[in-house]
Amino acid sequence: MPGLTAAELAAHVGVTEEHVEELREAGVLAAAGDPGAPYELEDTNRIALADSLVASGFPLEDIRAAVADGRLMFGFVGDLFTEAVDYVPGTTMGEFVAASGVPMDLVRHVHTRFGLPQPADDDPIRADEARFMPIAAMALGAGFEDAALAHFSRVMGENLRRLAEAQVHFYTESIVGGMIENGVAPLRAWELSTVMGKEMRPMFRELLLWVYERHQEAYILEDVIEHMEDALRGQTPSRERVRDQAIAFLDLSGYTRLTEERGDRVAAELAATLADLVQDASRPYGGRPVKLLGDGVMFHFPGAASAVRCALELVERAPAEGLPPAHVGVNVGPVVVRDGDYFGRTVNVAARVADRAGPHEVFVTEEVAASAEGSARFTPVGEYELKGLAGPLTLLRAERRGGRSRPRSV
Repeated sequence: MPGLTAAELAAHVGVTEEHVEELREAGVLAAAGDPGAPYELEDTNRIALADSLVASGFPLEDIRAAVADGRLMFGFVGDLFTEAVDYVPGTTMGEFVAASGVPMDLVRHVHTRFGLPQPADDDPIRADEARFMPIAAMALGAGFEDAALAHFSRVMGENLRRLAEAQVHFYTESIVGGMIENGVAPLRAWELSTVMGKEMRPMFRELLLWVYERHQEAYILEDVIEHMEDALRGQTPSRERVRDQAIAFLDLSGYTRLTEERGDRVAAELAATLADLVQDASRPYGGRPVKLLGDGVMFHFPGAASAVRCALELVERAPAEGLPPAHVGVNVGPVVVRDGDYFGRTVNVAARVADRAGPHEVFVTEEVAASAEGSARFTPVGEYELKGLAGPLTLLRAERRGGRSRPRSV
């Protein structure tokens, strides 16, 4: 695509021309060094990432200063993905649904089946969603046997997710990680590796390409945003501007062994049961399943207390629903939000805390116990070394104070 004007780029992303110019002056966009240069479609990726950081509490002035002194760079962000994230200019998901005749419930159902975060009515619609959503919705609404279709869509979504995770893990450990071990700054390592990364990414097409690259984006961003948080906090140590939120991960104990013994059909049935359970259990607590992870779920909650209460209910209800025993890890802290997904160190720690919990257990960090005081009984279980953390982390087991109870309102 030829160069874009500020007005054209603003329309693609759903922001104002003034905001585009503001980000260019801050050094975020490709035309940062040349006010007369045209913008490029890849700037949509840079705008989305910069706006996510600002929305999470990092002032644009801090981003500008970090770019100016070389701690932060955005040039390579445009090349992270096979294609730039393009949006339908001036159109929200709700407007697209109204114009296309595809019901919003079916749109959300498609995202859930493929393990992708559910869109909101006022979200800008991506060009790939506008292209593929009617096809996917037609398939799910065409009268096929639901059990067979659910099995197919979940297996496809889960396996593509695992493929994306494995590829990005190899890339970050072997290529980016190798550069970092040799003394290259993390973000500089990402910048240097983008050409190789583009050549390594497989070329998928049609619906498979769409689902695969959405998962791939999430795992790439997880690592990049964590390094950006480190760079920015070096200049802005205060966390008061960043609103803390709770993240929980639920995993099913023995899921892999059970499905290996009993086959894919049982795996699909368990996945469907788990999806129904987490939707039903989390909503009354103000929580939201962010994405299904095969044998587990990632949740977002507005606060630690609601996350702990919901986690305790989930580990109690899982066996009654015919599921293997569940275990949950909960953490609270600042998060970076993009496309309905959550990223950053808070998310990573929550996942690793869940790995330490045993069947029927809910493990939490000290920050969760302090924030959720009175919502449960918290018992220290020891200090644990968790990957990516400089020192050991004290974990606590959460248990109900009394009998089971349901929340009265969200």
